[in-house]
Amino acid sequence: MKKIAFISTTDRGIDQALILQKEFPKSIVVTTRSTAHASVSKVGSLNAFLENNFHKYDGFCFVSAMGICVRLISPFIENKVSDPAIICVDDHGKYVQSVLAGHLGGANQLAKKVAQITGGQPIISTSSDLQEIWSLDTLGKEYDWQLEHEGSLNELISLFVNNRPTALLLDIKDKGTEALERTLPDFVKVFYDDKEIDYKLFDLLIGVTYKVYTTPIPALFYRPKVLSLGSGCSKTLDFELFESRLKSELKSKGISFASIASFGSIDIKAQQGAYLSFVKKYNLPFFTFTKEQIDNVVVPNPSEMVQSKIGVDGVSESTSMIMANQRKVIVEKQKIHLDNNDKFTFALALNKSNERRNAVAIIGAGPGDEELITVKGKRYLETADCVLYAGSLIPEEMIGWCKENAIVRNSAMMTLEEQVTLMYDQYKKGNAVVRLHSGDPSLYGAIQEQMTIFDELEMDYFIVPGISAFSAAASVLKSEFTIPEVVQSIVLTRGEGKTPMPSEESISNFAKTNATMCIFLSAGIAKKVEAQLLGHFDENTPVAVLYRLTWKDEEIYQGKLKDLAKIVKDSKRTRTVLIVVGKAIGARKNRSQLYSPDWQHIFRTNKKFVIKEA
Repeated sequence: MKKIAFISTTDRGIDQALILQKEFPKSIVVTTRSTAHASVSKVGSLNAFLENNFHKYDGFCFVSAMGICVRLISPFIENKVSDPAIICVDDHGKYVQSVLAGHLGGANQLAKKVAQITGGQPIISTSSDLQEIWSLDTLGKEYDWQLEHEGSLNELISLFVNNRPTALLLDIKDKGTEALERTLPDFVKVFYDDKEIDYKLFDLLIGVTYKVYTTPIPALFYRPKVLSLGSGCSKTLDFELFESRLKSELKSKGISFASIASFGSIDIKAQQGAYLSFVKKYNLPFFTFTKEQIDNVVVPNPSEMVQSKIGVDGVSESTSMIMANQRKVIVEKQKIHLDNNDKFTFALALNKSNERRNAVAIIGAGPGDEELITVKGKRYLETADCVLYAGSLIPEEMIGWCKENAIVRNSAMMTLEEQVTLMYDQYKKGNAVVRLHSGDPSLYGAIQEQMTIFDELEMDYFIVPGISAFSAAASVLKSEFTIPEVVQSIVLTRGEGKTPMPSEESISNFAKTNATMCIFLSAGIAKKVEAQLLGHFDENTPVAVLYRLTWKDEEIYQGKLKDLAKIVKDSKRTRTVLIVVGKAIGARKNRSQLYSPDWQHIFRTNKKFVIKEA
């Protein structure tokens, strides 16, 4: 919510409004009271101000009594679609009431935000919010889904808020569907195939799908933008005929036009008038591809004619597959002949990221403390059917989160081939697989060799980042590793032991920068590392040797660089050790400009948002 007007009717209310205004940079504070504050707009009549501005702002926050708020807004209320958000907070900030446009206008969220700022109590009366169930009228907006329904939306919402048995059909996967699955009310049952739904058992269907269904019960559908549309055409293609026929063809195939996310063709069609009009009208990105790019795609229906004319096997299927990052289409090439003898082809592919399919989750478990895994990582771990974890580098508490009947194996005693065989077998069965690494898997995690094999086996996978030991080191040392005007870079590296290092990445070369250096896997060659560092760092530079960071048996040793080898030797620790060197350790000088009163930026400027009456 960008433009908010805070309307104050008391001196204390003005002070409260000015505090709130700082959290909403483009907001204004309006009052009829006399004030010398430069950020407050004084008007002669609040009624006249509202009459002129009621639909010019995203929301209004009355810092006043509720009666004043209601009387002032009542002449201007129209409907819940166009009305702005209205909330009312007392001038002590104790109670924040959502008054008007709670869902569509965003008043409920605004009330909660203001209550957080004042430390007050939000007062929300909307049934779905009080039950903590989905707000069906705003759910689509939240996840960029288009809402479609027949009949009264209010009646459909009434079925839901009255907890009538509801079927949830999910034909795709995205951030929104994952949220729905996590927050499933007890009267809702989820389905991934419409053929499995026994409609006699339900009073309402909610679908997140690109498919068009006819159902025997009341239904509402959310249309996610998940389809890539590829097309080829004759030179004189008429836009209106193309648009009309394309829509009718999609409808006949049970595909929602609203789910088209992108449009593509070969680069020689980049200036095709009908295509340009189409993407402009529907605000779609238009991608074009070269012959070389298209030639890399194996299409289901190669065309000898297209090959002879433009040198590729096909345009519509190939471009849809490229855009969707797919090797298949959901609608194969369709050849359309229009009434004016123009021709076009089209094909559709479902974006790979939106397929309901399993993928191996490569997850970073963090440095050791089980609470330092990400929320996303923990969620995948708790629901996985198979978990392969990195032995003693993963705390036992995390393994305890795995669900019953999940296969949970320690990879320490397994070869890479044995690990992949286990994951591939589970993957083929459609089971959810987690590969759990310590720290962040992208740093010294040996995941590239796994991903190489996953690619060869055509297995899908993704990475959930974790907190690295170098971040944990900064926390434990209570240090900021980038100090203004002292050090602005961090080097993550290792010394050369049994594993060779690229010649340009030696400890000595990095030490020339005097950046904060976090040196992994090098405690066993501490003497060699010390000598290389002393070639460029002052011998009194702070150094820290950190053993099993954030674990219960964590040990921290600090001193000066000249004593690094001795510190490591005395610690008797050679494994799971991180060495940190740099002037940033323990530094407490040099203030950042970010919060300086003299430093202005887009969120804190000297610009005053005020209005002046004519």
